[in-house]
Amino acid sequence: MIIGSVGASIALAAAGVAVFVLVVTFLKSCLKVVQQGCVGVVKRFGEFKTIYQPGLHILMPLADRMDKVDIREFPRTGDQQAVITQDNVSLWVSATIFCQVTDVKLALFEVNDFGLAIDQMARTALRAVFGELTLDQSLSERETINTKMQDHMAEATLKWGVRLNRIEILDITPPTNVLQAMSEQKEAEQHKRAAILKSEGEQQAAINSAQGRKQANVLEAEGQKQASILAAEGQKQTLELRADGEKRAAQLRGEGEAAALNAIDQSTIKANTLAVMQLRALQALATSPNSKVVVPYEAAGLVGAAQVLVDAMKDAGGSDDATVAGNGRAPQSSV
Repeated sequence: MIIGSVGASIALAAAGVAVFVLVVTFLKSCLKVVQQGCVGVVKRFGEFKTIYQPGLHILMPLADRMDKVDIREFPRTGDQQAVITQDNVSLWVSATIFCQVTDVKLALFEVNDFGLAIDQMARTALRAVFGELTLDQSLSERETINTKMQDHMAEATLKWGVRLNRIEILDITPPTNVLQAMSEQKEAEQHKRAAILKSEGEQQAAINSAQGRKQANVLEAEGQKQASILAAEGQKQTLELRADGEKRAAQLRGEGEAAALNAIDQSTIKANTLAVMQLRALQALATSPNSKVVVPYEAAGLVGAAQVLVDAMKDAGGSDDATVAGNGRAPQSSV
């Protein structure tokens, strides 16, 4: 009896566990959580039913099934792809595509695997775009390649509900022989550039030297010109000063000669006046009642002076006294 009760307890416990498992499984199949950045696509009996936004949702057991789709931007990087350029050079190219699901229904029901489809289309677009470009263009125009690839793929991906935000070329690897040729070409261009820079430097140095000589010659000529001007001005001032000195000396000589002539005239006038006075004094003595007249020793000189005075008075229209004195007769006197 005890054994029977134990077995019943075990059976009851097993039944409880089974019920718990069924309840948990039921709840798990009915309750679904959609994370932020995703949406839930619900299919009922395999047919599209609705789209759930982020949050907790309840599904119909055994009838509904929900697939979660990430609607955030995601990158897809494929393996290196072999392409051939327009000038028949083989390249290995890898690219990254940044895309985003914009229509969940199209992404799930218009294409089996939109990620795989994007990868395959990217390979085709790479071959097409690089086939239109030369090697130099392929290595230097990455932005152009990105734009052309996006143009090739945009229309098809929109049908799948996927938008291409941008495409980036990661790596372009030419063959070994092409790399060697490019290295040699680059080295030659560097030598060429160095030679050009050297010649330009020498040319600029020659130009600078010529300009320096030109400026030096100009400055020297200006200095000589200024020196000549200063010398001419100095000579001019010297001549002016010399002329002023000679003019002043001539004026002084003229003034001296005039003063000398004036002094001579004054002395002559004084001598003549003295002679006249002496003659008048002699005349007065001659007419005096005294019988003795003393004739001075200078009487002969007085006679000569009287003659000179007579001549001067004749020129000036002199008086009777001068005429009498001019007769040359001195008053008679007795000693």
